[in-house]
Amino acid sequence: MVAASMNPAGGWSAMLSGSAVAHDAGQAPWDVRLMNRATRWALILAGFTVLALAVTWLLRHGNFAIQRIRLEAELNRTSVATVRANALPRLEGNFFTVDLQAARRAFEAVPWVQRAEVQRHWPGQLRVRLVEHKAVALWESADARDGRDDRLVGQDGTVFQANPGDVEDENLPRFKGPDGTAAQVWALYGPLSEALAPIGRVAGGQQPAAIRLLQLSSKGSWSAELDTGTRLELGRGTQAELLARTESFVRTLPQAVAPFRRPVLYADLRHAEGYALRLAGISTAVAVTGKPAAAPPRAVKPKP
Repeated sequence: MVAASMNPAGGWSAMLSGSAVAHDAGQAPWDVRLMNRATRWALILAGFTVLALAVTWLLRHGNFAIQRIRLEAELNRTSVATVRANALPRLEGNFFTVDLQAARRAFEAVPWVQRAEVQRHWPGQLRVRLVEHKAVALWESADARDGRDDRLVGQDGTVFQANPGDVEDENLPRFKGPDGTAAQVWALYGPLSEALAPIGRVAGGQQPAAIRLLQLSSKGSWSAELDTGTRLELGRGTQAELLARTESFVRTLPQAVAPFRRPVLYADLRHAEGYALRLAGISTAVAVTGKPAAAPPRAVKPKP
């Protein structure tokens, strides 16, 4: 509220009420208020920046370097020296800044290491748990141009790079197939081995037959070679279909070869109603699966 009056000198004077004076005195101009707010936020931002730089400096300080790496593993195929030489150069950062996932990959890149777990353990220690591969087969990629491969198949069906000379078991089977099919070959190997084991005693042998080579072609056809010298063409199909044909073949084989008493060199199980045999000294014989023959199988000419 403004009251105006004329003084004796003829001038005008104005008086503001108490509430109006208090209001105007407590509210700065808008540009001043804007500047104050900008200054306040600048100071806050600067404070956070200084704090972040201080924390970064502390984290990178030598006092926080990784001082010790503790390995928890049963190492049979590799050694601590091999782990140190292959993994440690790939570790970056200190106790706080090291990337644990990158560290895990560094340890899993060590030959024969299947899986690694890396954890921080105060003060300044990394705790590493390693699980080694257990080799179950030699792997030969059907996609390799030279037909040679130095990789192995682990018990989880993965293919890993290692020196086959480090394998103590000299009787590992060979798997062959397109890249990415090792797990599929390994999944069939176990039940197929059980189904084919009786063949070892068909020709008077004392030991069960063992698969020396299990192969999957690029067209999806399976074949196998046994330690008895027998080669099998299993054909295509699901695992259940392959095993059904194999079990029928093994069940009827003793009666089919009994009149000849000769080793089986080759068997073709791709026929719908039977299988073809090639015996030592005999070209080819055909037997009907699931139907025991009363007479010896008839001899036929081998296919050209």
